Amino acid sequence: MKITLRLLGDTGDEIMEKLKDGVGSIFHCPVEIKAGFSDLTQAYNAERKQYHSSKLLTSLNESERPERDERVVGIVDVDLYVPRLNFVFGEADVLSRTAVVSLCRLRQEYYGLAPDEGLFLERATKEIVHELGHTFGLRHCPNNKCVMHFSNSLADTDLKEAHFGDKCRPKIIL
Repeated sequence: MKITLRLLGDTGDEIMEKLKDGVGSIFHCPVEIKAGFSDLTQAYNAERKQYHSSKLLTSLNESERPERDERVVGIVDVDLYVPRLNFVFGEADVLSRTAVVSLCRLRQEYYGLAPDEGLFLERATKEIVHELGHTFGLRHCPNNKCVMHFSNSLADTDLKEAHFGDKCRPKIIL
């Protein structure tokens, strides 16, 4: 198996190597970084001032056909939403084995706080691993320490670990 991280929009690649290493250490497989598409306007909702994650996921699916043993995660640095929620950290499609993850709300600076790169990278890794879990067919886990626990807030993301819990780990087939 391999994982591809696709840079979407104006996402800088300076942190991508660190995310690549973090994700690779959890899945124990090759992780590549590749450029994706840069035009995100098709997903922008001016009324909400956010980007519709499902539309970005559809665009990613149209531009990227993963190999049989590959998972693809589009990484964006814009605020994402789905219609029934105020925001989402990411979204995944189990059938296409693709996902999209936003870095925007994972940064301390979003909340007017001083930057903390270590905390940011930890959060981003957790959310990428979470969405990758969905590409394996995993649902949300009731264990608030498991990476598959639903993050309704950043506090939920901070509480959970970057690894799969005992009930979810056996369901990951590499």
